[in-house]
Amino acid sequence: MYWNEKPYHSLDYEMKRIYGHKIYKLALDGGMTCPNRDGTLGSNGCIFCSGGGSGEFAESMAAHPSVTEQIEAAKALVEKKMSKAHNSTALDCPKGRYIAYFQSYTNTYAPVSRLRALFTEAIAHPDIAILSIATRPDCLPPEIIALLSELNRIKPVWVELGLQTIHEETARFIRRGYPLSVFEDAWNRLHGAGLTVIAHVILGLPGETRSMMQDTVSYLGTHGIDGVKLQLLHVLEGTDLAVLYRAGGFQTFSLEEYLDLVIDCIALLPPETVIHRISGDGPKRLLVAPVWSGNKRLVLNSMAKRFKERGVCQGDQYRTP
Repeated sequence: MYWNEKPYHSLDYEMKRIYGHKIYKLALDGGMTCPNRDGTLGSNGCIFCSGGGSGEFAESMAAHPSVTEQIEAAKALVEKKMSKAHNSTALDCPKGRYIAYFQSYTNTYAPVSRLRALFTEAIAHPDIAILSIATRPDCLPPEIIALLSELNRIKPVWVELGLQTIHEETARFIRRGYPLSVFEDAWNRLHGAGLTVIAHVILGLPGETRSMMQDTVSYLGTHGIDGVKLQLLHVLEGTDLAVLYRAGGFQTFSLEEYLDLVIDCIALLPPETVIHRISGDGPKRLLVAPVWSGNKRLVLNSMAKRFKERGVCQGDQYRTP
């Protein structure tokens, strides 16, 4: 099966199916921190996490204090980029063409009153179609899920959970800070509240075999996750992972190795699972390795070519021979 000529169920396909046009993501800053950084669980974060809490591409609350200001600043950047790409000074911008994505750190790690103010301001913006919130599964008490469920009745709300791996030994090594059972509990409660749940998976974590990484993806497929982000492990400056890498503690994937692994992982997911990401971007000014991942066009073009060569589609393992 192909989705708009792609061998997997991409986010772009899903958005055009629902809204009839492309939807762009606006990365926003809610001014949060993380229990893995404020001393509750730890002070250095996960070993792969940069000082920006994975939000280097997000707008800055320091520069734009209100959510509305951040949305307008992020829109201007997207529209400038798209106008340049289409060689036009103006774009046809239908209402509701953006996702408000609270990306930096843990975006439910605050009092409900503060979250209500932030998320309500975002969802009330006429150009916002969807509210997407990146967080940890151990930062979702009942009152916050109730708030998200309430907002979901106004516009769709997505909750993005940083799972990374199902393997407990790896989770301890990367200092994730919670066992798999916590993810399962959060997923069940979010699903029961009618919320869309997206899981982040990192491919290439030190000590994991290809089989272990595929086990994580298979687990998500069999548990009916709504969406998956497949993230190549980036070694970023200023992280404990970079120290380990420079000491020869592990190797990163070559482009060829990563292409084949991603294709194998996508084949394990049910056709209805939306693939939100197949690689991800590391900020170039911080990227230590793999250097090839800084060339996004190379990665995407190589992935399309390899899919065609191998003739693999998402959901292949679910098809009757």
